[in-house]
Amino acid sequence: MAFDGIVLKNVISELNTCLIGGKINKIYEPNKNEIILGIYSNGKNYGLLCNISSNAYRMHLTTNSKPNPMNAPNFCMLLRKHLIGFKIKSISSPSLERIASIELEGFNELNDLLTKTLVIELMGKHSNIILLNENNIIIDSIRHLDMSSGSLRDILPAREYAFPTSDKKNFISISGNSFIDNIIKEDFIKSISDVYTGFSNTFVNEITKSLNISNKDLNNDNISLIYNKITYILNHLGTNNISCYKISDKDYTISAIPSDTFLQTNFFLDDFYFTKEQNDSILTYKNNLLRLVLIALKKISKKICNINLKLKECEDMDKYRIYGELITSNLYHIDANINKENITLSNYYDNNNSISIPLDSTISISYNAKKFFKKYHKLKNTLEIVSEQKIQAEKELDYLESIVYELENATSISELDEIYAEICENGIFKVNEKSNIKKNKINKRKINDEYEPIIYTVDGFSLYVGKNNKQNDYITTKLGKNEDYWFHTKDIRGSHCLLKCNGKQVKEHTLIACAQIAAFHSKAKLSSNVPVDYCFIKNVKKPSNSKPGMVIYTNNKTLNVNPKQL
Repeated sequence: MAFDGIVLKNVISELNTCLIGGKINKIYEPNKNEIILGIYSNGKNYGLLCNISSNAYRMHLTTNSKPNPMNAPNFCMLLRKHLIGFKIKSISSPSLERIASIELEGFNELNDLLTKTLVIELMGKHSNIILLNENNIIIDSIRHLDMSSGSLRDILPAREYAFPTSDKKNFISISGNSFIDNIIKEDFIKSISDVYTGFSNTFVNEITKSLNISNKDLNNDNISLIYNKITYILNHLGTNNISCYKISDKDYTISAIPSDTFLQTNFFLDDFYFTKEQNDSILTYKNNLLRLVLIALKKISKKICNINLKLKECEDMDKYRIYGELITSNLYHIDANINKENITLSNYYDNNNSISIPLDSTISISYNAKKFFKKYHKLKNTLEIVSEQKIQAEKELDYLESIVYELENATSISELDEIYAEICENGIFKVNEKSNIKKNKINKRKINDEYEPIIYTVDGFSLYVGKNNKQNDYITTKLGKNEDYWFHTKDIRGSHCLLKCNGKQVKEHTLIACAQIAAFHSKAKLSSNVPVDYCFIKNVKKPSNSKPGMVIYTNNKTLNVNPKQL
């Protein structure tokens, strides 16, 4: 992320237009790395977010609310004690460092006017939030650091605060000629960020791109253009001539692009990081669920493998029956006390060809026959049991694979919540603290009673598409009427689709369009000529005690279509 010194400088420039004189009336600490200051200024309420996580450190206004712990953490309580009711006097940063100082003033219980400073240091893993008194003495900080633990400074209560030192130069105080002298032309982008405070490689790279300058045509004139462009941006921070924009899903920077949006950089950052946190939360939640489902999938696959081994063993069960029958039918001319490891008899099941039968020489010939019959009956019983076990295990495997498909295609917390509720209800795994599933609290009533399938409008008809097994069951068994059409890819995992007809005649091109959508919402979405079955909903039945999403259907027709989303 490119939250560098120049981004912070622009954030502060915008904050100075709306927060100066504002009063702090709320303070929250949603997590150990974040503080939100509620500020009332100029008749409006603002939320100032200060985040010190190593991979998303930042400071900006926010309009997004976050869940807070039931009991406020100690540092949050301390800030409330010292800062509630205080007014913001100034917000500044030294040169282009990633450090913000919020100077506040207010009255204590004795009505004495006090000045305090909240310092937000945004320096990766060394980030911190520090509260100072009027004498620059540390009251407390969200993280305690001392030199004995490897820190370059002591950040502890009752110690005097000092800004971190830097070997980099301050761009604001240098001339164009000095800038040229300090640039290493072989790798000027990296040299600018290495020599000067506050400039990330992303920012410098975007500056050179906007000027169409590269290493191969770098000269003093072009370096001067870079210097002038950076100077222009610095001189216009906080104005409509400067804005923050996204380069990719993971990066952004400041540029000389005009914007009419008030507090553009602050709200851009708020939206950017909110989206990122949502996506990260979805990804973490999804991966945790996938991990547990894949464990269950591995177990059931191993079970099926073991069942197949038992079935393989049962293939020889008739051999043991034949052994027993041949011995029994020949007992009258076989020596009862024969002491051999095998015996050769005529096999009347195979045109009286000779067959060699292994024997247990420690027991009599009649007991050998009984032993073969016993093994035959044991394998026969095993065959009946494991055959049923295989049917159930394959159903379980198919169901788990459908869950994996749903998880891979889920795009929101609410969709994952529905899937989570479904797999808990079906006992795929028991969720406990060790499962480490980071997720929002589930509203059980909403999950059980309210469904939000995708709805398309096709030639004036509504087409409902299930996003998971629960929704598939809902639109198939609850939403559909007898003469509505039901669609599903043939022998390919995918969503149940329901076309509501409302008693109207449906033309063929409408059915084809619906089949294309059904193909798009399936595992074959990237294929062509996908077979899609369709029939009236009255011909779709859900077997009793079947898994969610499992149905059988009859009297269907098939369309071969290319997947397409309206």
